[in-house]
Amino acid sequence: MKQFTLEFWKDEDWFVGRLLEVPGIFSQGETIEELKKNIQDAYQMVMGSEDVSFIPPTATRIPLELTN
Repeated sequence: MKQFTLEFWKDEDWFVGRLLEVPGIFSQGETIEELKKNIQDAYQMVMGSEDVSFIPPTATRIPLELTN
């Protein structure tokens, strides 16, 4: 399980939010609980659609800090 930051705000009658750590993951809901569920659905759709089968399991991962 991964932990993310949900940033949200009220837009008229809707709660709108995004995942700070994953650009492009936005959703909305009539309640915060519905927003959380919809954000999870959006995350799963985006991450499930990325084909990473070509990356070998032995690939190296290192932290990388980028500037704006």
